[in-house]
Amino acid sequence: MTTVQSILARKTQERPTMITVHRAATVREAVRLMAEHGIGGLPVLAEDGTVAGIFTERDLLRRVVALDLDPASTTVDLVMTHPVVVGSPSTPLDECANVMTERRFRHLPIIDGDRLVGMVTVGDVLALRAAEQEVTIAELNRYVFDLR
Repeated sequence: MTTVQSILARKTQERPTMITVHRAATVREAVRLMAEHGIGGLPVLAEDGTVAGIFTERDLLRRVVALDLDPASTTVDLVMTHPVVVGSPSTPLDECANVMTERRFRHLPIIDGDRLVGMVTVGDVLALRAAEQEVTIAELNRYVFDLR
């Protein structure tokens, strides 16, 4: 059974530092971080380092732009999604994918105890599934062509 840990291991190699934002940051600061790192969502941390919420492109559109709020003076705390749904490294990948599909969101913060350890996106799930399918196809090709 594949778990979220499979995705975290792959992502840690590609990007070892988790990008987060503090709840007191402005929306402008959060959006700049997202643009700089090419990501669509940020875990929002409370003062004690726990996950307080998540700020995504959808939050920006619905809670800032649509309401004509000033990104320079609006704090992330006011417009983030909370409480946030989270997973753990041991969450089965199928469960993770089902939750994201049913709840219609693309980012899932992953915590171990109270500590943020990563973020899984729909793209991460699809990439891992595609890689698994490539392995299966290669194995089937070897099997079929070895029979000849």
